[in-house]
Amino acid sequence: MHYPKLSSTLTVAPQIRPDDLEAIAAAGYKTVINNRPDGEEMGQPRAATMAAKAASLGMQYFHQPVVGGAISDQDIEDFEQLVANAEKPVFAYCRTGTRCTVLWALSEAGKQSPEMLVNRAAEAGYDLNGLLPRLISRWQDQHG
Repeated sequence: MHYPKLSSTLTVAPQIRPDDLEAIAAAGYKTVINNRPDGEEMGQPRAATMAAKAASLGMQYFHQPVVGGAISDQDIEDFEQLVANAEKPVFAYCRTGTRCTVLWALSEAGKQSPEMLVNRAAEAGYDLNGLLPRLISRWQDQHG
């Protein structure tokens, strides 16, 4: 199991299956965040199935369904609060991992420079260059 870490407390991944949660729990993850709406794709495990498996392994599980091309400021705030209040480390997943990475970058935009966020995402295998204008705007909102 190799999934990219965006920070010391947050790892992101593409879609996982219920059985994958055993290895994720064994690796020490305490919280799982699912950013996919149920039914987004045929064959995708339902959130309730994943939540039950996570609970059986002693992990917290949160379902925060987000539409990738329509991430709102509320989505960003909700993700930031989930991560901030969750037992660490956190394992977040979606279809490819990109949506989770975008949520992370936008939630960090006032704390880290846009360039640092894009570079960190690239190191993890995610290209967020198209997100740079929104990251810059959020940075400027915080720093003038």
